[in-house]
Amino acid sequence: RQRQDWKAAVAFARGLPDVDAERVVLWGSSFSGGHVIAIGADDHRVAAVVSQCPFTDGLSSTLAVPPLTSLRLTVRAVVDLVGSWFGRKPLLVPLAAEPGGLGLMSAPDALPGYVGLVQEGSTFRNEASARTALGIVSSYPGRRAKALAAPAFFVVCDTDTVAPAKATLRHVSKAPRGEVLKYPAGHFDIYRGEHFEQVVSAETEFLQRVVPVA
Repeated sequence: RQRQDWKAAVAFARGLPDVDAERVVLWGSSFSGGHVIAIGADDHRVAAVVSQCPFTDGLSSTLAVPPLTSLRLTVRAVVDLVGSWFGRKPLLVPLAAEPGGLGLMSAPDALPGYVGLVQEGSTFRNEASARTALGIVSSYPGRRAKALAAPAFFVVCDTDTVAPAKATLRHVSKAPRGEVLKYPAGHFDIYRGEHFEQVVSAETEFLQRVVPVA
């Protein structure tokens, strides 16, 4: 459903009078980093793709979760899914939790990294339906990288605890026009401070080369 929203947004942007329909760029990070790979593979009119610390491999990300946590989460996910068949409200779990806690992400850097991005006064809630976990394990957007026609820039975090670098590198290395920047940081490190500035600078330089504005 999220990818359908992305495709609708791209179609809308192309229809705007002040937008060059042949110069639309996709940019995504983490889960949406995987989305832009899959969408770019389907849409060969896309001018370029930028994907940072992308979720590319459901099994790899699932195996990064401690086995006991994964088991508890799976039980909740199945209960939530079955409940949805009978019109029950979603069974919610935290998006990010303390190590050992029940959540979609529970690595040591997950909770402080995720919550640290939320601005004061935000209405954001650290929760998602438990059945989301079932969709994660069965999703492999990285496999579509080999079908990308556009230039693609991938930022891969060496110590990523959410989207492990090994699987990501295996997938994105198959992009025909792909460039990879390996960054000595964790999944949440590139959203703030010096890491953020360096990554944005590299992404901007890439876009200036492949989709110049003048």
